[in-house]
Amino acid sequence: MPGPTSPSVSVVISTYNWPQALELALEALARQTMLPHEVIVADDGSRDDTRAMLERLARDYPVPLRHSWIEDKGFRLALARNRAIAATTGDYVLILDGDMLPHPKFVEDQVRAAERGSFVQGMRVLTDETGRDRLLSREVRQLGFFDRGLTRRRHTLRIPALAALSLRVTRNQKTSSIKGCSQAWWRDDLVALNGFDERYEGWGREDKDLAVRAFHHGLMRRMLRFGGLATHLYHRERHEDGASPNDPLLADTKATKRVRSPLGLDRHLEEFAREPLPDLRESVRR
Repeated sequence: MPGPTSPSVSVVISTYNWPQALELALEALARQTMLPHEVIVADDGSRDDTRAMLERLARDYPVPLRHSWIEDKGFRLALARNRAIAATTGDYVLILDGDMLPHPKFVEDQVRAAERGSFVQGMRVLTDETGRDRLLSREVRQLGFFDRGLTRRRHTLRIPALAALSLRVTRNQKTSSIKGCSQAWWRDDLVALNGFDERYEGWGREDKDLAVRAFHHGLMRRMLRFGGLATHLYHRERHEDGASPNDPLLADTKATKRVRSPLGLDRHLEEFAREPLPDLRESVRR
C-alpha cells in the first residue's frame, strides 16, 4: 500500500438524476482499502431525491462528503466538474462518473500509479442490462471474470505487475481511449490547465479537450489496465454516431495549441477559498 508520503486524494464523482447508481458508487468508495481524503459529488442539476440520498448516506460516511449542485439547464458536465474540482482540498483528484462502481482497491491503485508529469486514464468493466440489474438490486457487490452480466471480462482482472507494465508502456500523448469517466490528475495540473472548458455543453468532447490541452502543456497520458478497476452500470448512450456539437471547439483547441481553458476553473476557485463546500456529515449530525 502507498506510504505516508502519498498524496491526499479527492474523489470528484459526477451525477445526474440516478441516485440509485450514485449510492452504490459512494458505498464502494466508503469500502476502499485506502480511503480518499474526501468525496465531492459534482451534480449537474439532479432532483431533490439525490440530495436526500446523500444526506442519509452522510450520517455514517467515513470521510467528508460534499455536494456541489448546479441548476439543471441541460448537459453541463464541464461546469459541474469544475465547481467540484475547485472545492477539492486534496493533492490528487480522481474523476469518476456516478455510474462507475470502484473496486475496493481503486483508490490504492490510483495512488500507486500517480506520477508527476502525467495523468492516468482508467478502464471500464462494462456490464449489460443483466449485470446492471444484479448490481442495482444488491444481489452482488461486484462482478468477477466468470459472472454473468459482463461485456468486457478482461477488464475485471486486477494484476498489479501488469498494471505497472501498462503504465510504463502507454506513456504517450495519444487521444485514443480518452474518457472522463475514470481519470486521475494532480490538482495543480488541473489548475494550470484551468480545468474543463465550460463552453462545452451537450454531450461530448470536454474530456478529450482537457487531455489535448494537457498534451500541449507537456503532460503525458498513461493507461491503467489491470488495476484501478471500476464497473460501469449499463445505460443507453445519449449520443448517436459518435458525433458531438462540440467537435468544432475541439478542432479549435488542436489548431491553436491551447493550454488553458478560456472559461474554466478559475471562475470558482475564489468562491471556495472564501467558503469551503460544507461536509454533509456535519449538517445531518446537528
